[in-house]
Amino acid sequence: MSTIPNGRVGKTETAGKRAVFLVTMTDDDILNEFRAAEALLEGHFILSSGLRSPRYLQCARVLMNPARAARLAEEAARRLPDDLRNAIDVVVSPAMGGIIIGHEMGRALNKDALFLERPDGVFSLRRGFRLEPGQKVLMVEDVVTTGLSSREAIEAVKREGGEVIAEASLVDRSNGSVDLGVPFFPLIRLDVPTYDADNLPPELAAIPAVKPGSRKADA
Repeated sequence: MSTIPNGRVGKTETAGKRAVFLVTMTDDDILNEFRAAEALLEGHFILSSGLRSPRYLQCARVLMNPARAARLAEEAARRLPDDLRNAIDVVVSPAMGGIIIGHEMGRALNKDALFLERPDGVFSLRRGFRLEPGQKVLMVEDVVTTGLSSREAIEAVKREGGEVIAEASLVDRSNGSVDLGVPFFPLIRLDVPTYDADNLPPELAAIPAVKPGSRKADA
């Protein structure tokens, strides 16, 4: 038996070698995981896409607790359609943000979890990782905003000989507008406005901008 944060009690059953979590999490349960980790932030944030936002989900904090990371990955895996889940051969994630959640998704799906790196600006597999020709890949990210890094990672998998059949993420920050070219299954959608740096509302422009994970602030 196991307990999830809102006090409901669930259990696991084993299908083959994979444990299937039977109790579902609501969107409030998921957001409560972020709040408990102090990962739901408010202010003026510079996103990796360059856009600005008044709210930010710091996935690194929510994933720093292994039990919490496992709960979120199990729920994300549970939400995948059965036929898709059964077709997955391997999980691949882009470094750095996707490594932890990708590893936990691999655990939940009982699949190997690899990660892509881009020390020279182009994603590729390193460290002895490789894909067999035609392997079916689930791409896993922490956060998707514009989808640029996801699309670059999907292209990298194609170059490496695999085929991305879907993407999963913890958070969709695109307001539902992103098109990755494959089915997309975010755990939660955070519909928060984003702005170009030269087109900020006055209340946001009045707050110093911070790039999450960095001490450096911009005027």
